[in-house]
Amino acid sequence: MNPGTDPQGTGAITDTGDDDKLTLELRRGVLTLAVLGELRRAGYGYSLLQRLAERGFDVEQGTLYPLLRRLDEQGLLESDWNVEGTRPRKYYRLSPRGIRLLERMTAVWNDLVEVVEGLLDDHGSDERDE
Repeated sequence: MNPGTDPQGTGAITDTGDDDKLTLELRRGVLTLAVLGELRRAGYGYSLLQRLAERGFDVEQGTLYPLLRRLDEQGLLESDWNVEGTRPRKYYRLSPRGIRLLERMTAVWNDLVEVVEGLLDDHGSDERDE
């Protein structure tokens, strides 16, 4: 039997392995929004990791750096190298296109939060419409 699979094969969630997968999937879904939100203020990769972690959103380097490159290539970020100091650092900030996308994504996010909160807070009976 595979971990997370119930013995009857119904697909029911049976252990934290599935919980962890679903949590990871949810976090991945909002990662781009979180990163764009944090990049309203310019920063380099490691500083962005720290800022996200300080706000309760831990991200692995192997997840963040490819995302930053992809967003940069898509024109959502602007980047510049700062070679002052001991290590060169690539600083990222939102491009005008990234700002517009963040505004649209924030509106969609706020609408989704409102809908999902309503679904989660619904204290109606367990009776279902037939």
